[in-house]
Amino acid sequence: MDCPLCNAPADFFVRTSLRDWHQCSRCALRFVPAAQHPPAGIEKARYDLHRNDPADSGYVAYLSRLFLPLRERLMPGARGLDYGSGPAPVLARLFTDAGFPCEPYDVFYAPETGRLASQYDFLACSEAIEHFFHPREEFERFLKLVRPGGWIGIMTQLYDEAAQPFDQWHYTRDVTHVCIFARATFQWLEKRYGLSAEYHPRGVVLFRNTQTASRGNDNT
Repeated sequence: MDCPLCNAPADFFVRTSLRDWHQCSRCALRFVPAAQHPPAGIEKARYDLHRNDPADSGYVAYLSRLFLPLRERLMPGARGLDYGSGPAPVLARLFTDAGFPCEPYDVFYAPETGRLASQYDFLACSEAIEHFFHPREEFERFLKLVRPGGWIGIMTQLYDEAAQPFDQWHYTRDVTHVCIFARATFQWLEKRYGLSAEYHPRGVVLFRNTQTASRGNDNT
């Protein structure tokens, strides 16, 4: 089986909650095979349970792990996209209220595909990449959406930072989580696409879109 991010061979790693996890030999991504991905109805039903409330100070503090370091790197008036915004685009509101106009995009809740035809100064993706069925295509879309010199901010939980063994970790029990990253996976993306990256605590990485590598070569 090939990795959905870098196309390298992947080996079976472990079975959890009736799903098989494989680990890539090149980029260290752990992923569920396509045949075990949840159908759209089950996927959305799970997302509908999320309570992303802008009045919830705890949730805002959680988002601030990504919001604050990304905000500090933006030029005045920078425009952004909250990619995978979920049922309530709280992160987009935080940026907008801080003077950085930010629009939400979400395949279920804000499916305005016209927003994918524009370019932005920054893109924020909080707790969404672990849901991507096609992570390579999604990341390459990020690169097209962000102008040269712009920022891609990602927050997700990393398996090499987890306090529990992988097969006991709550993150693997969510049926909508099909790709789980490690620091090494982000480092592979940084090298593969010629980006500069900053690694922050608790699964936050900021990529600067200075990429120069060819996107067509799968052998790097």
